[in-house]
Amino acid sequence: MAAYEYQALNAQGRTVKGVLEGDNERQVRGVLRDKGLTPLAVNAIRETSPRSGAFQFSFSQPGISGNDLALITRQFSTLVHAGLTIEDCLNALIEQTESRRVSNVLAGVRGHVLEGQSLARAMAQFPNAFPDIYRSMIEAGEQSGQLAQILERLADYMENRQALQNKVVQAFIYPALVTMLAIAMVSLLMVYVVPKVTRVFENTGQELPALTKALLWTSDTVRAGGMLWPVAIIAIVFAVRYALRQPHIRHAWHHLLLRMPVTGRVTRGVNAARMANALGILVASGIPLLSAMRYGVDLINNIPMRTAMEHALHQVREGGSFSRALGKSRLFPPLIVHLIGSGEATGKLDTMLVRAAEAQERELENWVKTFTAILEPLLIIGMGVMVLLIVLAIMMPIFEMNQLVK
Repeated sequence: MAAYEYQALNAQGRTVKGVLEGDNERQVRGVLRDKGLTPLAVNAIRETSPRSGAFQFSFSQPGISGNDLALITRQFSTLVHAGLTIEDCLNALIEQTESRRVSNVLAGVRGHVLEGQSLARAMAQFPNAFPDIYRSMIEAGEQSGQLAQILERLADYMENRQALQNKVVQAFIYPALVTMLAIAMVSLLMVYVVPKVTRVFENTGQELPALTKALLWTSDTVRAGGMLWPVAIIAIVFAVRYALRQPHIRHAWHHLLLRMPVTGRVTRGVNAARMANALGILVASGIPLLSAMRYGVDLINNIPMRTAMEHALHQVREGGSFSRALGKSRLFPPLIVHLIGSGEATGKLDTMLVRAAEAQERELENWVKTFTAILEPLLIIGMGVMVLLIVLAIMMPIFEMNQLVK
């Protein structure tokens, strides 16, 4: 059975919406008519399949926020530990959730599970709701018979990751507001204030300073563009997104990200922490290192780091050291490599992997705080410099006119 989202008219002529399960669309329409409803639209709740890349139409494109996913995972873990079946767990989650969007997604997952699919495969029908790392760890738990343990550790991981993400977002709120304020203020000056003031100097016939000429040219360019500027920005964004879908361009871009001073450190830290945390959860749940590493490869978003992880997997399969294989690539933070090496030497790899992830997350959090603390005054100084240049460009002709009068 699959889940279907519907729109229908009740006896009073009002539009009602909801979700029903059925074998096909025709059966769902029959159920609606039996309830005294006139169906207007019935569509299967599906999304883009990550394997095929095809798009299947749906009445809506449901997704789950990070906070909702963390809460659902914690509830799911509790229910599985209580001995409930997957179907009963999903039923309980659907009844408990207050979000219609989350309820639709869970109903869709339940429908695929009732069709005989595994939980991970059912979740794969909703890639916008369940990330790759989430589905990979669920699949590992199902195959190893350790679903309850992995769900518990996965809930901890999701909660910690969401807390770190919230801290990072909060740290960048103030710089983002300052940047938007600076752009808005300079745009208003260029469009409305500068032309009215500087045209007075042009009518006098005097030779304008180079700074004033540059300001006039910039103002004319901004005004001439008008509404074309937002359109151009949107077009550039879509062009960049399309370009990054090309394998060779995406590979070159990921290489560049690692070489840049700021993005390189963040990219390494985020991917290394994600990989170490996931491997720690899987190894602690009794999954062999090689199997855990196969799932860990899919958790790394950066292509060069993913390639390095694949090479490490091959070397470990041949009897090599995990930490030594990662160290050869020089792409992973040294802290991660050293802690993994310590875990291999002491036989406590799962514990050291989790500690490595925690240490990397703390380092990333501290670095973000330091970076934003430096960025905030720099943005204010930059905004002041731009305003100063505009004021100087306006005042310099006035000074020259005073000199001529004297």
